[in-house]
Amino acid sequence: MNSFDFSPLFRSAIGFDRLARTLEAARVPAEPQGYPPYNIEKTSDDTYSLTLAVAGFGPEDIEVVVKENVLSIAGRAPKAEDGGRFLHRGIAGRAFERRFVLADHLLVDTARLEHGLLYLTLRQVVPEALKPRQIPVLGGQPRQVEANEQTVTAAAA
Repeated sequence: MNSFDFSPLFRSAIGFDRLARTLEAARVPAEPQGYPPYNIEKTSDDTYSLTLAVAGFGPEDIEVVVKENVLSIAGRAPKAEDGGRFLHRGIAGRAFERRFVLADHLLVDTARLEHGLLYLTLRQVVPEALKPRQIPVLGGQPRQVEANEQTVTAAAA
């Protein structure tokens, strides 16, 4: 089975088309991309840490952008130094771009470059309107409400 049938989901759910596209994109194998290597770590219930090994790059060579729930990290190739002639060049200094799809309400808090490693801290921030809230149930006697010259019984508010 190489594909998923999302039609049952679309019959009863609205607005999940982005989820279907994300799952489909994850199913399709991407080009093997090993540079730069990275780690993703869950540091608590709502925080994550992303670490990329970017030796040879300075803060001015790296660009971190979040757009439409996609985190893009790009590195411009550092300028070659004049005068030296390499007998062996084993340290990669090529340009790169890494993309990560972010869950809803996942924000990049910080990005810092230290000892050749780029550390990004991500935090899940659920808006207050989406958090569960308790609705108080009021008791008491029904009261009479008049609407359009008709008497309607309504529960006390």
